[in-house]
Amino acid sequence: MYSEKAASPPQTRAFEVNNSMVLGIAVPMTFAFLTTPLLGLVDTAVVGRLGDAALLGGLAIAAILFDLVFASFNFLRSATTGLVAQAMGREDPAEEQAVFWRSLMISAVAGVAIIAATPLLLVLGLRFMGAEGELAEAAGVYLSIRALSAPVALANYAILGYILGRGMGKTGLLVQILINGTNIALSIWFALGLDLGLEGVAWATVTAEVAGCAAGFLIIRARFDPAFKPFWAQIIDRVSIGKLMALNGDIMIRSFALIAGFAWFTRLGTGFGETTLAANAILMNFFMVAGYYLDGFATAAEQIAGRAVGARHRPALIKAVKLTSLWGFGLAGFTTAFFLFFGNEMVALMTTLKAVRVEAGDYLFWAALTALSGALAFQMDGVYIGATWSRDMRNMMLISLALFIGLSVVLSERWGNLGLWIAFNIFLAARGFTLLALLPRRIDQAFRPVQAGIGKDA
Repeated sequence: MYSEKAASPPQTRAFEVNNSMVLGIAVPMTFAFLTTPLLGLVDTAVVGRLGDAALLGGLAIAAILFDLVFASFNFLRSATTGLVAQAMGREDPAEEQAVFWRSLMISAVAGVAIIAATPLLLVLGLRFMGAEGELAEAAGVYLSIRALSAPVALANYAILGYILGRGMGKTGLLVQILINGTNIALSIWFALGLDLGLEGVAWATVTAEVAGCAAGFLIIRARFDPAFKPFWAQIIDRVSIGKLMALNGDIMIRSFALIAGFAWFTRLGTGFGETTLAANAILMNFFMVAGYYLDGFATAAEQIAGRAVGARHRPALIKAVKLTSLWGFGLAGFTTAFFLFFGNEMVALMTTLKAVRVEAGDYLFWAALTALSGALAFQMDGVYIGATWSRDMRNMMLISLALFIGLSVVLSERWGNLGLWIAFNIFLAARGFTLLALLPRRIDQAFRPVQAGIGKDA
């Protein structure tokens, strides 16, 4: 039985961690993550050419509502990556497959639930966003169609999680290019070529998610070794499902806390007037840009850290932390320098309003600094997700959020919007340094002798 294998004493399985391994995961996934904002730009441009402002506004509202819903399930990707990487480190291919099937089951159930809840989401979401008339009608049309993709869209999270857990960065890039590339091509064809308008954009997304899910599933299924096919009892094992759900819950809370931090930043910025709010929105793009490639190196940290914990090879984990942090800080430093030198020109490309340009220039330094302030947080998130130390990650996020809210109120009362930007940088740095402070103890616990209890998420 599978349980007998799981109960056998863990053994150390050494493997080498180097720059080639890190870059082999990080570089493809950086490009993969960059396809997402490109898709958003194309969809906006396509709908913008339809000549109806209500359609463009409806798309924006629907996209925000879907981002909120789907952000709740992003844990399917992260948790799957960590658990698959650990099974890979233990050289347990049966458990690798079992993790994938568990995540796929959760995706299917959650996806069907989203479809069933779509009417309620429409009523509450559109009311919350204040959408009425043609705006609400356009958003409703897009949401109703897009919701049909929920099961396969969530399945794609599980698929990508497995692919990244195995360290298959190039495969992950190909799947993301397939999904977003198909979406872009079909959006243009359906909406403009076939004259389906906003409905065409929605159906393009559904079709692309289905195509990506089918391709990703076939790729994974083809590499499964039938000799290690898990028993049904292993797939639905209560302890394993409980661990997956606990990870999912912790990561979900962490994600919502992060979203709350950004929402709080926007809320306080609103009180400084429309010009300052617009300047903040433009400057926040500097941090978002850095996030795309920092996420790539965080993904590398997830896979290698998870594999190291599974293999019980402490040097690999330490080397992964050092290399991913080194690359992350190096690129974050480059980004900060770039925006310090060329930030004003970038702001000018995003707005023609002189008042907004001037206002943005006043806070340019602090906006450019966010790449460096947040670099460690990205890398530590990757390490903790891969090692499945999700409880610490959740707790440190909540502590950092509370610190940010308190500091932002005090500093913004004293220095206005400047105080808000300072508090935001402290928030980003606090996330990283609090996790770094816990790391030595966590590593000692994970690699203590078997008889002392290994790797418990205490």
